[in-house]
Amino acid sequence: MKLDISPLLLADQYKNSHIKFYNEGTEFVYSNITARKSRIPYIDHVVVFGLQYFIKEYLVRCFNDDFFNKPKNEAVAKFKRITDNTLGSGIVGTTHIEALHDLQKLPLHIKALPEGILCPIGVPYCTIVNTDSRFFWLTNFIESLMQCCTWQLTTSATQAYYFKKMLLQYANETSDDVGAVDFQAHNFSFRGMQGLESACMVDAGHCLSFKGSDTIPGVVFLEQYYNANSDAELVSVSVPATEHSVCSTSGKENEFDLIKRIITEVCPSGIVSLVSDTYDLTEVVNPDGGYLVSLYNEVMGRDGCVVIRPDSSRKTPLEIICGDSDPHPAYNERQSKVIRDGVIKSLDKGFGHTVNSKGYKQLNPKVGMIYGEAISHELCENICKTLKGMGYSTTNFVVGLGSYFYGHVTRDTFGIACKATYAEVSGKSRNIFKSPVTDDGMKKSAKGLIRVYNDNGLTYKDECSWTEEGFSNLQTVF
Repeated sequence: MKLDISPLLLADQYKNSHIKFYNEGTEFVYSNITARKSRIPYIDHVVVFGLQYFIKEYLVRCFNDDFFNKPKNEAVAKFKRITDNTLGSGIVGTTHIEALHDLQKLPLHIKALPEGILCPIGVPYCTIVNTDSRFFWLTNFIESLMQCCTWQLTTSATQAYYFKKMLLQYANETSDDVGAVDFQAHNFSFRGMQGLESACMVDAGHCLSFKGSDTIPGVVFLEQYYNANSDAELVSVSVPATEHSVCSTSGKENEFDLIKRIITEVCPSGIVSLVSDTYDLTEVVNPDGGYLVSLYNEVMGRDGCVVIRPDSSRKTPLEIICGDSDPHPAYNERQSKVIRDGVIKSLDKGFGHTVNSKGYKQLNPKVGMIYGEAISHELCENICKTLKGMGYSTTNFVVGLGSYFYGHVTRDTFGIACKATYAEVSGKSRNIFKSPVTDDGMKKSAKGLIRVYNDNGLTYKDECSWTEEGFSNLQTVF
């Protein structure tokens, strides 16, 4: 979606009234962005990510195309019409907008930690200050757009980082192929996100840690804003895969023939993923005469891997993957036998395994499995723990991370906020801060100018001089 809108309307409406609320003589306002609190117990750092996208797309392209390069009367009229209609005629005025158009640039100085770095919760990772005293109002005016365009990139990158950290821990304990973790979490979230831009943001964050994704526009997003090049490097990859519509049009009675045709004729080599729960997952993976083992020679003769995808469970994915000692009464005796074993053990019984150097079973590389419904960090860790206890390497399965994982977050997940901490009024410095008496301490802000530095990890000092502020790990990005 591309709105025909002035970038100066890409804000919360109340921001427009602030120019008249600041003290007379205000010249400079200095603010910072900080992830103030983690609402996820195992996360204590965030991955800084998203500023380059925000700067390229909005501060550069959008402001140039939709404001500075427009005739002044047209650019100002667009702003005036909407603010008059929504806030009241003449309430805001346009003198400051006209002056900004005359300047033909955004008078802002933005400093930040390098993108991709881990920043401790509570440490500022970005600062913004105006560079022309006439535009003191602009520093916090852009907060709405800046936060909207960056919090999800930071949040999804952080989620993916900690998810991979967990998978790596178990892979190091149970597998000889730790590199497989790069492909062990696949992004399935496209259709469940809050719009195309949101889907691209999530995928970009995911791809900082993992190489598997089905969100095609995420590749273009990373090429356009982060200089990726899918012609020369692996940005993200996927595999041919069926879905329920494919199985349904063939019919239940023809599912075996469909699987055979796909693995021998349509995809005779390479990885192919087969959704296997349209009708009866247990019949697909049953090592005692099920569809896949009945195609044993065809599976073993392929140069590649046939991946089973079960995406539904009467209980949780844990039971489907690792086995359920107490199957649901709706299963018949033959089905219950498979459910008791779970998919991993069923594939093992049908196609065998090797034992790696760490003493754990690795499935025959001709078969594998992926599960992509309602996966959370905690559930996946439980699956890894259970598989390890069963004597299997945790790299024997892949998960699909969808909107259940990437969509159940908000800006408040890590308390990401932009707060002013310093101002200059009539030539005098003022250290300002927020410290609500009714707060538990989360919303207490830094005070004054800020220096971020390394002291056995990133930390910060506030109430700095401009000289101290200049010697900071925060570097100019705009």
